[in-house]
Amino acid sequence: MAPEIQAKFATYPLEAQRQLEYVRGLIFTVAAENALGTVEETLKWGEASYLVKGGSTIRIDWKAKNPAVIHIYFHCQTSLVETFREIYRDEFSYEGNRALVLPLNTAIKQGPLSHCLQLALKYHSLKHLPLLGA
Repeated sequence: MAPEIQAKFATYPLEAQRQLEYVRGLIFTVAAENALGTVEETLKWGEASYLVKGGSTIRIDWKAKNPAVIHIYFHCQTSLVETFREIYRDEFSYEGNRALVLPLNTAIKQGPLSHCLQLALKYHSLKHLPLLGA
């Protein structure tokens, strides 16, 4: 884990750290399983940010103003969240066209979230397809 990400996560409550580390691990797993190359991990706008070549940036964060959830942010100019909402209407809560909202007190369903992360990490090769090829 990049030192700046580790330092950022350390400022969060333990439950939020666990959820964010789980999502971070899924991002790396999905990238590896799909041979998407190196995941660039940095802080952008004070949030942990992940990107692979040919993908769309994924950011993850916890915020004190909404302490019961973490957010997984996607570029709002893409069709990613709109597609997730269509495919996984009841699996997630959403924030506009930019984020999945995951409660801290629930187990994350790996299958649906991994699929969403895969679509984001492959976005530029899928963006011309209906529902991103899902």
